[in-house]
Amino acid sequence: MIDMGPFLDALFLQAGYNVSLVTIGAALLGFAAGASGTFLFLRKRALVSDGVAHATLPGVALAFMLMVAFGGDGRNLAGLMIGSAVTAGLGLLIMEWIPRRTRLSEDAAIGSVLGVFFGLGIVLLTVVQTMSSGRQAGLESFLLGSTAGMLFNDAITIVIGGSLVVFATWLMRRPMTLVAFDSDYAAAMGYDVRRIDLLMMGLVMAVTVIGLKLVGLILIVAMLIIPPVTARFWTERAQRVVWIAGGVGAVSGYLGAVISASAPALPTGPIIVLVAAAVFVVSLFLAPGRGVLAALLRHRRFQARVHRRQGLLALAAQHPIREAYTLRLLSREGLVRADGVPTDAGRAQAAKVARDERRWDVAREINQDAGLAGLYDGLTPIEKVFTADEIAEFDRRLGPPTAIGGA
Repeated sequence: MIDMGPFLDALFLQAGYNVSLVTIGAALLGFAAGASGTFLFLRKRALVSDGVAHATLPGVALAFMLMVAFGGDGRNLAGLMIGSAVTAGLGLLIMEWIPRRTRLSEDAAIGSVLGVFFGLGIVLLTVVQTMSSGRQAGLESFLLGSTAGMLFNDAITIVIGGSLVVFATWLMRRPMTLVAFDSDYAAAMGYDVRRIDLLMMGLVMAVTVIGLKLVGLILIVAMLIIPPVTARFWTERAQRVVWIAGGVGAVSGYLGAVISASAPALPTGPIIVLVAAAVFVVSLFLAPGRGVLAALLRHRRFQARVHRRQGLLALAAQHPIREAYTLRLLSREGLVRADGVPTDAGRAQAAKVARDERRWDVAREINQDAGLAGLYDGLTPIEKVFTADEIAEFDRRLGPPTAIGGA
């Protein structure tokens, strides 16, 4: 039998002070990553986060080397974060400068920065491993994240940094949303689009730097992209996407840290990303507006409406219904008997559908409006397009309705 005790203790923050602090820090980091990553996602610049993340690696190695050279603790998280922020900021400026000042596209700039900075970082990490104090530094944990050696001060740094990013995102949410959707309109409104773009990327950089220890530079990209993509399934409004993405990130960070704490052999960063991926899969299939299941149900309803109309038109023309699905559909509604003979209700509905077809012909003749063709799909009731007086005029021109015969 599985012992749920450690999991429940971690879930309700009863597994120790440090574990609770890491769990809260992971939730805040997830919220910050989801909310700030939304703007790059809406701006169609999601891969910028990948370039920024890989640009942090040289800074981690250089910071370690400098701190050791000056007699300090090379594993000090604050110092490593400052180093990673410097190189990430440099990479960010290069990614912004290349497409603006050259003919290269933005994706080429991202690919160049990602490859060069990551390659430099690997070389520097190799150099660090040759140092006497570098073999036990554990800097490789910044690739995939690790909480095993996390100290109280490290967790506090993550909590404070995550809170500041969330506050900055909330403070600048309106101009960033405007630039993400229509940069030309934002410029016309007086906003400095370039600075707001840099702010968006700067927030992503901040989340990347803060999350290095917890999630790692490779997996932090997933936390910046998966929550916004997941949130997009649940709403059409940009402001809601921001906060839903933050919520998805927070839940993923919290549950991932809880699972990792209750099963110490499992790494925190990958578990957080897998939880986020699980939420994404659930949203992909079950979201009410844009999910796969909702799309299938809409298609099924549309198919039923088409078969119903075609069946009623066949009844109106006194033709036999040969399609088994159409026959079952009309039979289930009580419009035909099992042998295909229309009931009184079926004859009335068939007469209505046939008359509506003729009403549309008269409507186009009267209005001479090409736009009416776009309104007529054969499924929308004519009463939703024209007023009762207009329909009465169509009926006056058509004359009295014709009854549909039975068996």
